[in-house]
Amino acid sequence: MSSIRLLPDLLINQIAAGEVVERPASALKELLENSLDAGAGDVSVQLAAGGVKLIRVADQGVGIPQEELPLALERHATSKIGSLEDLIRVRSMGFRGEALASIAAVSRMAITSRTAGDPHGYRIESQGGQMSELEPAAGPVGTVVEVKDLFFNTPARRKFLRSEATEFGHCDEAFKRLALSRADVGFTLHHNGRAQRHLAPGDGERRIVDILGADFGENAAPIEVSAGGLRLSGMAAYPTYGNAGRDAQYVFVNGRFVRDKLLAHAIREAYADMLHHDRHPAFVLHLELDPEGVDVNVHPTKSEVRFREARAVHQFVYHALHRALSRTSVPGVSPMPVGDAARAHDPILAPPMRQMAMAFQAPPKADVYGALFGRSPGPQAPAPDTAADPAAMPPLGYAIGQLKGIYVLAQTEDALVVVDMHAAHERIVYEKLKAALDAKAIAAQPLLIPVTFPAEALDVAAVEEEREALRELGFDMAALSPTAVVVRAVPALLASGDVSALAKALVKDLRTFGATRLVEERRNELLATLACHGAVRANRSLTVAEMNALLREMEATERAGQCNHGRPTWSRIALKDLDKLFRRGQ
Repeated sequence: MSSIRLLPDLLINQIAAGEVVERPASALKELLENSLDAGAGDVSVQLAAGGVKLIRVADQGVGIPQEELPLALERHATSKIGSLEDLIRVRSMGFRGEALASIAAVSRMAITSRTAGDPHGYRIESQGGQMSELEPAAGPVGTVVEVKDLFFNTPARRKFLRSEATEFGHCDEAFKRLALSRADVGFTLHHNGRAQRHLAPGDGERRIVDILGADFGENAAPIEVSAGGLRLSGMAAYPTYGNAGRDAQYVFVNGRFVRDKLLAHAIREAYADMLHHDRHPAFVLHLELDPEGVDVNVHPTKSEVRFREARAVHQFVYHALHRALSRTSVPGVSPMPVGDAARAHDPILAPPMRQMAMAFQAPPKADVYGALFGRSPGPQAPAPDTAADPAAMPPLGYAIGQLKGIYVLAQTEDALVVVDMHAAHERIVYEKLKAALDAKAIAAQPLLIPVTFPAEALDVAAVEEEREALRELGFDMAALSPTAVVVRAVPALLASGDVSALAKALVKDLRTFGATRLVEERRNELLATLACHGAVRANRSLTVAEMNALLREMEATERAGQCNHGRPTWSRIALKDLDKLFRRGQ
């Protein structure tokens, strides 16, 4: 049996390097954080061979005094904290005092630094953790750290590194995270002598667009919400943004990039029932709170945190993001109110919406929503002329026709708008069902002729056992025989849908999950199914008035930019793009 002994300092540092320095990107992250903590207004990065051969970070920070340079390479030596109280309220990016010592233990490192009060700077070198003597060196105020031949003395670690392109990709990602965390700092990145990124200092939105691209900026909602000592800012892409991966997801807590399950869940819930199943949300979000409300000393990489008021943080992020996404479904339009005000917009029952739609057709007493809900269409009429007053043009414009019984075509002052009729109506019905269910006021519509459909014995039993729960959902269903179910009433919002298909889908879910789980745990899935069956189907002919009524409903409905499955409900083609297509003016 071996005896217990103290490990040598070099081996301790190499073990620590295994936690802190996984690859070149890990070392780059630590060096960039040190530059930001030093108050740098500009940071320059040079890499060679994906960071394996060289990582050089130069900043214009406060610099390191001559007498402190040797300490900078000692383990657990830091200027960031000095007591437990400091750790509890730490604001700096780094604080453990492990990074430089760990990197130095597995590389050939040199640090050159000068403070404002010194006539010149000083340089110290380390080869595998063995430090040289201090030497005078020329240079401006600030610090330059050079890391060469990473893992040269730990070949077992080096062989696990990937290709140069892969390692540079990880370095570039680390660079982007730090650049997104501090928009007020300028950043430049070179790889193998070639410029890769140049980011001028500016505001947060500009930095986000510079890194994630103009397409993201054009398809994202700005976020700026404060409450109860919490602040959330940044940008979140609309659910219809065409990004299928997770490579555009950035969350920062007090300026620190984190991967936190609590925040990830809040964001996922905010995007629920708006995002297509094969897509992932894209966002850059900055959460700020009192440092004492978050523990950052959880993991050596500092990418995990714990919140002292976890539920409050979760709800704040969820509601802030949910509201931002809801109010930007149709540009320039306030969302539909909830509760009683929402029911006032009901396309079947609400006289104000009927009157609005009737303004678009003649004679005045035509049945406005007839085609939407299976009744005879009324006469058609052209859209109002807004040429004299362009400001009167609604955001989605006025309908000019229908394509293949699937798409509604509308014109605005400077664009053609194409609307997926079923997807748009599905979202409208879904939001109204949610508001009505929350208010326990789903109106039932008795059927003139009850609908009967065959059912298995377990389906019949489920209907009999859950008749009260079905009534709360607006359904009057009962067993007609041991093998049949009769439907006598359905929610008024769904009265023109396929009653048999609607009832069968509901009974299937009822049998599988039970009423309690269905209404409480699977509420959104249930209502999405009902809305899909109740929405106007393809190949239905609509009058111009009915199309316009649908457009106005979209403008008044939350999250109307996508259906319940996350597909877009409308798209806009600018007139200038149509002119290019036909070479007008060329």
